[in-house]
Amino acid sequence: MLTSIRTALTVAAVLSLGGLVSNAMADETQWQKDHPRRTEVNSRLNNQNKRIHNEVKDGQITRAQAAKLHGEDHAIRREERTMASTNGGHITKTEQRALNQQENQVSKQIGK
Repeated sequence: MLTSIRTALTVAAVLSLGGLVSNAMADETQWQKDHPRRTEVNSRLNNQNKRIHNEVKDGQITRAQAAKLHGEDHAIRREERTMASTNGGHITKTEQRALNQQENQVSKQIGK
């Protein structure tokens, strides 16, 4: 019971975060111009969030599978923030590449 509540809260938090990110990305902001690597990573996370949501809606994956995938994406997002905090708000090309590899692994799980 507690696990299902946590799962539901995690899914709700990730979905609302995805909505904020998509609204913020409608027009390129100064922040996005100043942080293109972070923008690219976060844009991919937002896209994966939409793909996961659509697959749940279409019945292709269960809510539990979606929660697991959202959790993996959330961990990547936390890692991206941690990396940026150690370099004045920026991530390096090497860090971007590592984050993209992690996103690729999650992406491969979507649609199976």
